[in-house]
Amino acid sequence: MKKWTVGRPDKNTVSALMLGCGVTSLAAAALAAKGYSSPDSVAEALNIDELSDPFLLKDMQEAADTINAAIDNGERICIYGDYDCDGVMSTVILYSYLTEAGADVIYYIPERSEGYGLNMKAVDKLSDEGVSLIVTVDNGITAISEAEYIYALGMKLVVTDHHQQGDELPKAEAVVDAHRHDCFSTFKYMCGAGIALQLVAALDGGDHTMALEQFGDLAAIATIADIVSLTGENRFLVSYGMELISNSDRPAIIALKEVCGLTDKPIDARSVGFGIAPRINAAGRFGSPKTAAELFLCEDHDEALEAARELDRLNNMRKDAENAIISEIYSMTDADPSLIRGRVIYICGKNWHHGVIGIVAARITEQFGKPCFLASEAEGEIRGSARSFGDFSVFGALSAASEVLDKFGGHPGAGGFTIKKGMESEFGRLLEKYALENHKHMPLPTLAADLPVTAAELNIQNIEGLNVLEPFGPDNEKPLFFIENAEITELIPLSGGAHCKLRFRLGFAQSEALVFRTAPEQLTVKKGDVCDMIVSLGTNEFRGTSSVNIIVSDIRPHLFEQSKYFAGKEVLEAFLRGEELPANYYPSMYPSRDDAVKIYRSVPDEGICSDTLYIRLNDRSINYCKFCVSVEALRQLGLITVSGADNKICRVKVTQKADLDSAPVLVSLRSRLG
Repeated sequence: MKKWTVGRPDKNTVSALMLGCGVTSLAAAALAAKGYSSPDSVAEALNIDELSDPFLLKDMQEAADTINAAIDNGERICIYGDYDCDGVMSTVILYSYLTEAGADVIYYIPERSEGYGLNMKAVDKLSDEGVSLIVTVDNGITAISEAEYIYALGMKLVVTDHHQQGDELPKAEAVVDAHRHDCFSTFKYMCGAGIALQLVAALDGGDHTMALEQFGDLAAIATIADIVSLTGENRFLVSYGMELISNSDRPAIIALKEVCGLTDKPIDARSVGFGIAPRINAAGRFGSPKTAAELFLCEDHDEALEAARELDRLNNMRKDAENAIISEIYSMTDADPSLIRGRVIYICGKNWHHGVIGIVAARITEQFGKPCFLASEAEGEIRGSARSFGDFSVFGALSAASEVLDKFGGHPGAGGFTIKKGMESEFGRLLEKYALENHKHMPLPTLAADLPVTAAELNIQNIEGLNVLEPFGPDNEKPLFFIENAEITELIPLSGGAHCKLRFRLGFAQSEALVFRTAPEQLTVKKGDVCDMIVSLGTNEFRGTSSVNIIVSDIRPHLFEQSKYFAGKEVLEAFLRGEELPANYYPSMYPSRDDAVKIYRSVPDEGICSDTLYIRLNDRSINYCKFCVSVEALRQLGLITVSGADNKICRVKVTQKADLDSAPVLVSLRSRLG
């Protein structure tokens, strides 16, 4: 369960934006909720219709001059990329342009096993192949020793990157990176392919026309895949690229759209982010990134389709590997629930594929609402990835545990690390110590609605007006809306119960909404209940008729007391971790036998989600802490099972009575009652 927040934008601001921007009430309210206070601020942020002058980027002129001179002199140039989608697209953009310009050019994309960025062995190989100029894309800003080595071998280097600068810059003819401390370019958030596109424009004299027409689609895919800010120039780049992708004659795009099921379907940032980009990334995770590069350099439709199907196969391997690791983690947490009761989740496995550990960590964070640190031991090395949210800093936690790490890096939201041999347990202890010392109350996963919406506002014209805010992505997320006090009139299972349609009455209006990946019996509400929802809004068109499309992000009973729920959960987990609580807490946590029996008897034969059961009990004498203590006692006595995958409670058939008072959690709690 997530904590809900609901924005209440100022009505005067909403009115001013409606009039000044010519947008619908929903669009104006969504803009106000995002912090825009005037039509001018909206125009400045959203109405970008071009890219800035590439030569505003520090060293761009020097980079263009160096590369053009190498072309004129017939020198061999190597484009040195990276194995993710951004690195592959960056490589293809610059390699394609230089090939058309008549350059003697090759490209090199390191395999994931080589690690990120420049490496000495690759530099030696390129030197042996007669390369005299290396141009990095999507990497290089921190390659200090590698740059020195390049020059020691008699080669030159041009760096183009979009990552943060370290204490010093690498030796190079030019270092193009908007995050350079001395770069005063107007836009800082382009991905590597965006910088590569700017370099192509610079090589062409500074005009963007050719660069955008030829490579705007590739830069847009990379921008979405790299999860950079979809504001400013990135909005223009993605919007432009979506048009190109929708009407593309590029064999790679046509083939990928076919394997993704996107042929003849509308293309937006979501379909690229969840369809096209993962397949490109899969090449670097489960095959070779060269497979993806060769696809985008291919000019034959049949060859492109064969390569796209290979990427699709690799992407399915990626999904299988993720699901296998997650299944193993769920088995571990079912056997040992303490793994998910810490302030952070730290789990160490064996031989997990390092190409997907970061993705799995993100999914575990989403599932359990806690920062997650996953590690895997393989060939004597323990490497891991971490994901977080809110104000809990992954980088801060790794820094606090640096004494047991061989290396680590990252930022507040994500990071990677390698644990010293034999220090796995100590690493977990240090993570918990950091969390306890820096977060008395750990951040809660939050679902934020931009504003409440009324029945009158749920009309086609108003909802279609939200399209002016696209493309959606980081720093410009799709608006969510709060529907309050809706009466459920019908619950309809879809796809054999995999999904659910609900019909509801809001005021005097009847509406429908979809709940994906949830069966009707799994909902915390039932027919006849009054509920609140956080939803996204869109429209459907079928046989020329448009209709409102409401997708439920979360649903719960009206006036659900979430503060008591989260307080109870926090107190229980602190108790189970052995942390000291105020003395007056313990009596209110201790359930009676009748409480436990009522909970046990309320579990249906088919099982039920723990939160759903708690809400449906609707017994004010059983607070959430008592409920959880009862569930834990029943689990410890073998009367129920609780699945970590979906928090589902199932009763176990037993042949003899159990002594409730003997449950370890109750024994421990009684010892605190004095």
